[in-house]
Amino acid sequence: MEAIRALVVAKRSARSVKIKTLNQIRHLSYTAPDQLRERLKGVSRQQLAGRAAALRPSAREGADPVLMATKTALRILGRRVLALDEEKARIDALLSELVTQTAPELLRLHGVGIDTAATLLVTAGDNPGRLRSEAAWAHLCGTAPIPASPGTVTRYRHGRGGDRQANCALRGIVITRLRNDPRTQAYMTRRLAEGRPRARGDQDPQALRRPGGLPPPAPALRHPLILAAGLAR
Repeated sequence: MEAIRALVVAKRSARSVKIKTLNQIRHLSYTAPDQLRERLKGVSRQQLAGRAAALRPSAREGADPVLMATKTALRILGRRVLALDEEKARIDALLSELVTQTAPELLRLHGVGIDTAATLLVTAGDNPGRLRSEAAWAHLCGTAPIPASPGTVTRYRHGRGGDRQANCALRGIVITRLRNDPRTQAYMTRRLAEGRPRARGDQDPQALRRPGGLPPPAPALRHPLILAAGLAR
């Protein structure tokens, strides 16, 4: 778990810096001299860093100092993004290998990818004493239904605490399943038929805890982390 956690920290850092750097490139392009602004106008986010890194500042006599400085800054920022992409690719390769070795059963579950599996594994590894049951795991991830009834009706809300990274990972899994998993879609249809409004239907705590509303898993899928995550059902 320690190895996965270290790589997850590095990947999150690279992603955060990349987003900030791309925003800086975009903002500089808005205030750049006209000829440079037109070159970068309408460039997609995926191609922006490459375009910026390919700029060639000119220091020849008579060159516009503002244009040269802006090109230099954009070139540096663009190369920084490309370097971060290379770092992220190396991290992804290592993370994929570690997660596959640690919890291959978890990756076989519909909607679970390397990133979401790594996040759940890190949360489980950080809180081994809270893996007593599915309910304890749900509370840890902030997906347990909390009674919030005023007295006249019975309703529940999500807990606002818990590990927000794990909460985000579980939500991503649910959204993926709702798009292309017939069992989860049938579960959501049934819950909506019970009278739950759609605005709250995709926030159903039970859907986050047990996407698909499936029967208990086969013995081959009874990995402790899968059972704790409540995703094998």
